Amino acid sequence: MSQKLHDNERIKIESNFLRGKLVEGLNDNTTGAFPSDEVQLVKFHGLYQQDHRDYRAERKKQKLEPLYSFLLRARLPGGVVTPQQLLEIDRIASELTDAGSIRLTTRQTFQYHGIYKRNLKSVFQELKFKANIDSIFTAGDVNRNVICTSNPMQSDLHAQVYDWSTKISELLLPHSNAFAEIWLDGEKVHETEKEPIYGETYLPRKFKTAVVLPPFNDVDVHANDLNFVAIVEDEKVVGFNVLVGGGLGMTHGDKTTFPRKADDFGFIAVDDILEIAKAVVTTQRDLGGRVSRSHARTKYTLETHGVEKFKGEVESRSGIKFAPSRPYEFTERGDRIGWVKGSDNKWHLTVFIENGRILDYPGKPLKSGLVEIAKVHQGDFRMTANQNLIIASVPEAEKETIESLARKCGLIDDSHTEQRFNSMACVALPTCPLAMAEAERYLPGLVSDVEGMLKKHGVAQEHIILRVTGCPNGCGRSMLAEVGLVGKAPGRYNLYLGGNTNGTRIPKMYQENIDEATILATLDELIARWASERQAAEGFGDFVIRAGIIKEVVIASRDFHD
Repeated sequence: MSQKLHDNERIKIESNFLRGKLVEGLNDNTTGAFPSDEVQLVKFHGLYQQDHRDYRAERKKQKLEPLYSFLLRARLPGGVVTPQQLLEIDRIASELTDAGSIRLTTRQTFQYHGIYKRNLKSVFQELKFKANIDSIFTAGDVNRNVICTSNPMQSDLHAQVYDWSTKISELLLPHSNAFAEIWLDGEKVHETEKEPIYGETYLPRKFKTAVVLPPFNDVDVHANDLNFVAIVEDEKVVGFNVLVGGGLGMTHGDKTTFPRKADDFGFIAVDDILEIAKAVVTTQRDLGGRVSRSHARTKYTLETHGVEKFKGEVESRSGIKFAPSRPYEFTERGDRIGWVKGSDNKWHLTVFIENGRILDYPGKPLKSGLVEIAKVHQGDFRMTANQNLIIASVPEAEKETIESLARKCGLIDDSHTEQRFNSMACVALPTCPLAMAEAERYLPGLVSDVEGMLKKHGVAQEHIILRVTGCPNGCGRSMLAEVGLVGKAPGRYNLYLGGNTNGTRIPKMYQENIDEATILATLDELIARWASERQAAEGFGDFVIRAGIIKEVVIASRDFHD
């Protein structure tokens, strides 16, 4: 007897290729929300319906509906924008969003928060017609924004991996005209539409793709369903190792869900990348689970059907045989904050944006300052998968001007430590409907506390990969951190230890459902031991495993919950 499909499958089938009743919902002025089915469909158009949770109780008391608004995530494969585009991105944030901020994300793009329904169409049209940016397929059960290594020192190689990230993005876009019809007033399509890659039910769940350039793992390959690891010979990308089945989300209390590293399928020639991408996506489309959303990612398809079956299906569909993997190594994954000179002899300035939130703060007008830089900058801007920003391709003659402007607005702040540079959080409260605890608003103070511990124990120049997520879905990539906090309830978190500095090991739960005081006491004790007992150059995550404080996760399905 076949199992009943999840209701999201019905919504997709009945949606007429992602149209549903979005137009009717958009024109309904009696509510700031969409109907329940359309709440799922808007995700495919790059939107998440949210409400301001800080105001829920008061609005309920006043018998008002929640203060609904929308998050819009832009499609920017590789995260590159021109100064002219950045100026438009800034203007739209100021004029058409309640938050007024630009939020850089772990998917190497930007988000707007606080867009009211009445402004949605204007935001879409301003973005498309003034900045040539859209948000197609940045959410929903499809391939999301394609990310790539943003190391500016390898300028020529970055151009190659960036080019492939844009080609993959274009390949995996929808054929449906729904986005243009609904948001851009495009002509309606009257002939029967088809989705040759996705079909009428699209993918079972979200799908993430990355192109990575070793030795830098800034995109966290094991967070993605599909990764192309560039193999370089004589300063040219000659092919890719293909890694499939990574993913970090899980469900509290459900031991059948777990974060998982990607499997290395083998090496392909550079010109085979698009056929392999298509074959992996369609294999996941057909083999992936559609009964339980919690078990629908590619990682569970590999667990259910086996790596060899999935790999064989990809080879059969693409007509390409995987060769043995070529050697490569990841040595680090953080962004190189500050100036570096690229192989193109241009200068590149990576600026740290705490939590990725570009806004004018008291005494630190980041957003206004970035506008001033965009007015004079002749190169481009590159968003990173660590929520930071690269002011790229600065000629020697302009370097002093750019630095002066960046310092004036606080984009360069010499008081920031390596610990702060290597800490990250998702948005969580007050807008994310899934958040169980604070993340973005909690992180700055937590980092200050950890900085104090490092100084107290004589290791102030060291750092620990620290990440906080408000729920177990994994947007802040806590499940690849040396210290990961995952929200369980307001003010309470699960504490995970044992990831490593290059992002190739999953941490394991050390304490469950603990409050902030216990978190600080536990970290203080562990940092003290690390400072006094570590081996030469031993990272915190490596130490806690060697010292027997936590067991190493080798095979996630076996070890993570053990």
